[in-house]
Amino acid sequence: MALQHTPPPLFRHVTSLALLDRYILHHLLMGLIALTGGATALIWLTQSLHFISMVVQHGLSLLAFLHLTLLMVPSFISVILPVTTFLITLWFYHRLAGDRELTVLQAMGLSPLRLARPGLIGAGLACLTGYGLSLWAAPIAYHHFHRYELEIRNRAAAFLLEEGVFTPISKGMTVYIHERRSDDSFDGIMIEDDRNPAYPVTILAEDGLTTPQGDLLRLVLHNGSRHTLNRHTGQISTLYFQLETVDIGSAHHQTFAPDVAELPLSALFFPQGNLSRHSRNKLLIEGWTRLTNPLACLSYTMIALLCVLQSRFSRHATFLRPTLAVLIVVLLMILSLILKHLAEGNPAFVPLLWAEVLLPSLMGGGSLLWASMRHKTPSTSMAR
Repeated sequence: MALQHTPPPLFRHVTSLALLDRYILHHLLMGLIALTGGATALIWLTQSLHFISMVVQHGLSLLAFLHLTLLMVPSFISVILPVTTFLITLWFYHRLAGDRELTVLQAMGLSPLRLARPGLIGAGLACLTGYGLSLWAAPIAYHHFHRYELEIRNRAAAFLLEEGVFTPISKGMTVYIHERRSDDSFDGIMIEDDRNPAYPVTILAEDGLTTPQGDLLRLVLHNGSRHTLNRHTGQISTLYFQLETVDIGSAHHQTFAPDVAELPLSALFFPQGNLSRHSRNKLLIEGWTRLTNPLACLSYTMIALLCVLQSRFSRHATFLRPTLAVLIVVLLMILSLILKHLAEGNPAFVPLLWAEVLLPSLMGGGSLLWASMRHKTPSTSMAR
């Protein structure tokens, strides 16, 4: 007769705990991916509407449109990840409480801290993902988005030039063309360049064409004259040319300086150049924000776990507890925005940014630890 090997009770208990962790963590991660993906798609769709005009008016291809708009996705995810982590944790644990599964698990002797472990693991993974996005993926993606948008807009500037119309290409530059040929070259060109108010320039040319030059759009002119007015002396100097080039993509020349969102962390904390105090504070707060925002995944998750695990099941409280958790998170988000605004004016508020994201986690962890220490297993109660 074959003997059946029965695993020891301790092994069976550890195996059941591992299965419980995998069960809860699997549902949390799948729900988090689904909710974050859906929210990101919705935000991407609404933000992409701003670029529809490029497709309709300037002939931007669908592939270029998708390339441009998808570069914004890492920034969207890094912003909404703490919120979606909180919502999916609150929803799943509340569902466990509503189905009395948490009651059964507590009757098996599992402490609140033990029940919260899968949720905390999921929040930790979300926090690490948030750091990867905030410190690396989002700045790089936004940098490419910024440069690609600039290139597209400058290339599209050529399509804005219409026959017989004074077209403002940028602040301080207006272009007039008499006739546009089928090969996108022009006849009869006048350019009014007031980008330097002290020396306004008027350029007249017989013909010309546009050529992309890196991130700029360059207008190549033939057989014309360049008239420069010196406002200090009132004199006009004239230069006749056979070939002249003018960069008309300068509508966005100021964007060559990187935006705050695309700077690496080192450039935020150690900026180069002579910057004003306000500009330095802005860079500094952006750096601290990237370091603190991912921690909100842990803080918000802790609030969700406390609202479910630290309360007894009650039919009357099924609506109250989730509502309370949502209100607390909303207040923390508002507080975070207020502190960020205050810190931009006075860096002394930076420690409060850290306190806002760390205190809920520390207080919640201490509360769960204290409840677990006071927890009595069924076997202990029977022995007494």
